[in-house]
Amino acid sequence: MQQTAFTYAVIVLAVVAANAPFVSQRWAIVGPRLTRKSFGLRLLELIAAYLMVGAVALYFEHTMGQIAAQAWEFYAVTATLFITLAFPGFVFRYLLKHRG
Repeated sequence: MQQTAFTYAVIVLAVVAANAPFVSQRWAIVGPRLTRKSFGLRLLELIAAYLMVGAVALYFEHTMGQIAAQAWEFYAVTATLFITLAFPGFVFRYLLKHRG
């Protein structure tokens, strides 16, 4: 049961963290509110969020037992999945027309 809870927690955290840079106008969700955030800054926040979710997942894996060694393919696939999870936030920020 604990492994299933950790898995769902990482998935939910990944979805929230991937979309947060595009939904929030604040620096790193909790920082000062910016009048205009550039795409580069949002991309930097996305990379930081990916590393944060990876650290949480690594901690959960360590809690459950031995950490499995991963090759570069694992990180390429998880980074691509994280970018895919960020798509709804990207659509909200750049493709939808906002009133006002």
